[in-house]
Amino acid sequence: MAKQQPLRILHCFRSPVGGIFRHVRDLVEEHSKAGHEIGILCDSSTGGEYEDSLFDDIRPYLSLGLTRVPIRRSISPSDIATMWDTYKKIKSLRPDVLHGHGAKGGVLARLAGSALRVNRYRVARLYTAHGGSLHYSRSSLSGQFVLRMERLQEYFTDALVFICEYERDIYARKVGKPRTKTRLIYNGIGERDFEPIPTRSDAVHFIYVGMLRDLKGPDLFVDAFAKTERLLGRPLSALMIGDGPDRDRYREMMVERGLGKRIGMLPAMRVHEAFSMAQNLVVPSRAEAMPYIVLEGLGAGKTIIASRVGGIPEVLGADSAALVEPGNSDDLARVMAETLSTPDWHARTMPKPEAVKAVFSSAVMARDVLKLYQELVNPAAGQVLPVAS
Repeated sequence: MAKQQPLRILHCFRSPVGGIFRHVRDLVEEHSKAGHEIGILCDSSTGGEYEDSLFDDIRPYLSLGLTRVPIRRSISPSDIATMWDTYKKIKSLRPDVLHGHGAKGGVLARLAGSALRVNRYRVARLYTAHGGSLHYSRSSLSGQFVLRMERLQEYFTDALVFICEYERDIYARKVGKPRTKTRLIYNGIGERDFEPIPTRSDAVHFIYVGMLRDLKGPDLFVDAFAKTERLLGRPLSALMIGDGPDRDRYREMMVERGLGKRIGMLPAMRVHEAFSMAQNLVVPSRAEAMPYIVLEGLGAGKTIIASRVGGIPEVLGADSAALVEPGNSDDLARVMAETLSTPDWHARTMPKPEAVKAVFSSAVMARDVLKLYQELVNPAAGQVLPVAS
């Protein structure tokens, strides 16, 4: 990535877990190596030892530091105090760019950035939804409120970044045609992620890797696993790897169905370690934007079985036999059974790694995001304006 006049870039998001955290970590590393000063502001109450180790990985790239404040998932009166505290911390960092990720990160970045603008401080305000509020339905009262808030916040937004065509299209359908600058920039993974990971000798048949909450479909995975056993007429093995608020409920579900000894549960870990435990990766989400787990699985040479949601068809192919109807455990079980019973299913179904790499590269993602930052900071000359005192 060619070096440009250094920018001071601050990424704001709520929870340091999952795809948003992966996305930000990649941008932090790429942009820091290009000579820019980077910081992160996120929630202090979520994440554990695994996430702490990921922060340790990128700490050398965070010249603006890691700032953590309490940020609740839902809207509450405490948000007022959080906003004031956040504004003071952001102001002290004197950023050129505020990039909000996810609904709460987007609110914090855009409101704080707008407050700085009132004080004649030039700062670019960007927002990437990463699914988030776009999963709400327009037919519900809560959905109408959230989506109207998204529309209102466009007045405080210099650019919307969409991570896949699906997200861009669903935003236009649910929120409305954007009234500010937009850019489609696909999520991407790095060169080191495009290395096949062999399975261990004690590998299981299927793994689920991700947050343990209903939106991601762990319950569908358990249900489909039992149905796959019945379709094939033999016992199978699986692992659910991750953490989340509904972990105990899924464990009880497995025990009640007599699957407790055939489906194991492990805490969140680095995906390279998780991928060594099986060849077949199941992504049974009810909703997604552009999940990194699919890109990482393909880069590692894994067989992906995934719901037809979000941007997943843009990666696997719109007509891929690996796609199943969302929320349908019968369809999921059918494809899971096919992967084990059909010779060369992987070779005939999965996209080639070179085709994935050509589109979903973290280097390309970071380059295009940085180009947008530069356009926003000074659209006339492409140079960074002096930071106001």
